[in-house]
Amino acid sequence: MKEAMDGQDKELGQFLEAYPQTEFVDVLLPDLCNIIRGKRIGRKHFGKLFDEGILIPSSTFLLDVNGIGTDAGGRGFSDGDPDVAVRPIVSSLVPVPWAGPSAAQVMGILYELDGEPCLVDPRHVLRRVVSQLAGDGFYPVIALELEFYLLDGILADAGEAHPPSLPDTGRLAERTQVYSLADLDGVSSFLAEMESICTAQKVPLGGASSEYAAGQFEINLEHVDDPIAAADHSILLQRAVKGLARKHGVAATFMAKPYPGSAGNGLHAHVSILDEYGNNIFDDGTDQGGERLRQAIAGSLALLPESMAFFAPNVNSFRRFGTNLYVPTGRTWGYNNRSVAVRVPASASQARRLEHRVAGADANPYLALAAILAGIHHGISHELDPPEARRDNAGEELDPEVPFGWQRALDRLESAEFLKDYMGQEYIDLYRQCKQFELDTFHGEITPLEFRWYLAPE
Repeated sequence: MKEAMDGQDKELGQFLEAYPQTEFVDVLLPDLCNIIRGKRIGRKHFGKLFDEGILIPSSTFLLDVNGIGTDAGGRGFSDGDPDVAVRPIVSSLVPVPWAGPSAAQVMGILYELDGEPCLVDPRHVLRRVVSQLAGDGFYPVIALELEFYLLDGILADAGEAHPPSLPDTGRLAERTQVYSLADLDGVSSFLAEMESICTAQKVPLGGASSEYAAGQFEINLEHVDDPIAAADHSILLQRAVKGLARKHGVAATFMAKPYPGSAGNGLHAHVSILDEYGNNIFDDGTDQGGERLRQAIAGSLALLPESMAFFAPNVNSFRRFGTNLYVPTGRTWGYNNRSVAVRVPASASQARRLEHRVAGADANPYLALAAILAGIHHGISHELDPPEARRDNAGEELDPEVPFGWQRALDRLESAEFLKDYMGQEYIDLYRQCKQFELDTFHGEITPLEFRWYLAPE
């Protein structure tokens, strides 16, 4: 323990030497709804933060999207709302360039006061699944892709989604020009600054492209051999995109479907599995990949119905799914086919991997990856066979066995047969209760459409 504390003190000292103007550190705690909560710690308390950590109620991780306590699992009102410990992950201590030289941030992780992992933290849920794979000699390599929209900042503050004028050119982003370089020119300074920020924050940024709707973009993250780090990078990228967008006079959203008639925002996960010797178990030297690749795909498709509540975590998430939108509509897979749920991209054989395309950009990346890896392990360990690969358009109709509706997805999660063995029954119950609270609150709101339809019918 003393050696660990000495290491923390050394790393903190090195950071302050490199960034002497730092006056506060934000402790980032991504909750169940993918909202970053936490505490801001002033400089005079830096030593205490890294030596002792801080305290926070565990119910903070079970709030609904509006920050309202759900009392899920009796955590909150019922148990007196006790504190748990937050330990900073010192290797994640980085500057926050868009907020000025005084700002820094660090990721946090929850533990019970007796030192045991606090199960409400999505990071521990993913750790549990990763440990199960490692126990069988499987080590995932992950690369995530995130889609998002830039919006008019003023209208976004008023609760309206409207395409912005692109910061560098002033041109209104009003047309769909997929892979348009002109649209990228309109955000070139934004992207250049994003690259600089990601370098400072140790986020391995890949390529960027304009996507299938006005003002929509995609940023790819490089592959890493630590699924928890991959999820961290996703969280940090989203925070940076939103912060930097404001600096450039626009807003950014990872909402799954901000425009009814336009493409949704996805979170695509590229996954390969290494054995203990560093060999890709999906690679057999052919374009088709090995037997374990097909087993992993079969498991991913088998667990898709009970995983939907994690891939689509709110009512808007399900608006993303529809026919002929390059969005998965069922338990399908194929080679180099963007209409399927699990795609095997064209690549060199040693980079053979699957791309899981179901989750929306609004999904919690720790929980989405936990569900994806659970499916992969389930398929390999049970030697499952997938259905026939699709070579046609697999997005023409919705699969009735997949719950493409929020209540259906929560009900399916409640009866989950396999996920409970990976993510834990207690956490699944907590998640479902929290999201049921949010859904019930949504249904309690009278919408403008209801007034137009029912207030004074002729």
